[in-house]
Amino acid sequence: MPTYTFKEKDTGEQFDKLMKISEKAGFLERNPNLESVLTAPAFVGDHIIKKMDGGMKETIQRIAEQHPGSALADRFGDNKSIAQKKTVDVAKRHGILTNKYK
Repeated sequence: MPTYTFKEKDTGEQFDKLMKISEKAGFLERNPNLESVLTAPAFVGDHIIKKMDGGMKETIQRIAEQHPGSALADRFGDNKSIAQKKTVDVAKRHGILTNKYK
């Protein structure tokens, strides 16, 4: 089930609600003081991945290899040597890697 973000028209307060797609229209009809807010979807790294099959892990590792200083590389870049990992750590510590690569 998707999570929808709603905004109260009077106060501007936003909140999330988990519901079926078919329930959203009825919910908005019953609550005329609310409006739906368009939000960005969650991508890999935005949430916790507990289990994944080998193919997905391999794909994420290939992406991590292309972006060596990224958070994805820190989490899934297992095939770096110890020297490469230490080099990236030192570069981050001294601010050599920009936000683009962190």
